[in-house]
Amino acid sequence: MQLRSDQLAAQLAKGLKPVYTVFGDEPLLAQEAGDAVRAAARAAGYSERKVFTVSGAHFDWSSLLGAAQAMSLFADRQLIEIRIPSGKPGKDGSEALQRYCETLSDDIVTLVQCPKLDRQQQSSAWFSALDAAGVTVRIDPIERRALPQWIAQRLNAQGQRVAEGEAGQQTLAFFADRVEGNLLAAHQELQKLALLYPQGTLSFEQVESAVLNVARYDVFKLGEAVLAGQVARALRMLDGLRAEGEAPVLVHWTLAEDIRALKRVRDAMDEGKPLPMALREQRVWGVKEKLFERALPAFSDHALAHLVEAAQICDGLVKGLKHPGWPLEPWEGLKRLVLLLLQHTASAGSPRGRLQLALPA
Repeated sequence: MQLRSDQLAAQLAKGLKPVYTVFGDEPLLAQEAGDAVRAAARAAGYSERKVFTVSGAHFDWSSLLGAAQAMSLFADRQLIEIRIPSGKPGKDGSEALQRYCETLSDDIVTLVQCPKLDRQQQSSAWFSALDAAGVTVRIDPIERRALPQWIAQRLNAQGQRVAEGEAGQQTLAFFADRVEGNLLAAHQELQKLALLYPQGTLSFEQVESAVLNVARYDVFKLGEAVLAGQVARALRMLDGLRAEGEAPVLVHWTLAEDIRALKRVRDAMDEGKPLPMALREQRVWGVKEKLFERALPAFSDHALAHLVEAAQICDGLVKGLKHPGWPLEPWEGLKRLVLLLLQHTASAGSPRGRLQLALPA
């Protein structure tokens, strides 16, 4: 049975399952899910705890199987934790985990912790055995659009809230901008607010003075912000990536890939292919699929050809080459490329047409 992380508490309240498998790459939520299982196990009398970390191909799986079967008459009920940092137990590990699930005891609760698993890993024999034996908890990242609500829920849990209406929404948006991509830091900032201010309504000024700018940006999320036409967010992310020391080459590659994909999809449509087919052929799906559908009508063939040329010029800039009419500094060149894209995506669907943005010299 697979659950989201926010569904785990309700399941634990109904009673413990033999196995809990927590997987995902969001450290805060994964830690909280693991802590919730540990707390429920302790409350139910599982006082002994053993931890096994699968650190490589030479892990001794027999020690895990032996620990699960070495229960004496007077032994305490135990919680066994199996940590698989790579998410790949290997052939021997797969067989061992399947045997483990076949010999479960009522005196043992098992917590398995893995990183994010792809579809193939989730359909593997070992994962299917764990899922069939208990509960799997999928840890999904908190996307930017859901972050204000997540912050509001966390504030409410500690007896605090923002003002009603637009003022409160602005406060939450400000908070989200400061902590985007860094939930561990967001958690710390929320705890800071609980220490600094009493329960009740927080003003914008209180949040502004207390919450540090601890956002961490994902280079691939930059492309999504650009395609969505989010001018302020995209420029803020670009500045953040620069401050974090991200390689300009990687940022350029991400933007150029989106430009080339837009061009190929438009070319396929000009040849008579329907948009869904063109997107599938270019392996555009998920969030990007919806963003492409929104953005494509804003680009003419001429505009896309111009952007492809701009991406080629910018490729030279990030590799140390100069080009007349373009900034010498690679990050300024990347900013110009982002703004060229945003001129179209920010006005997608707008009756006013193309947005004019000032380009760096």
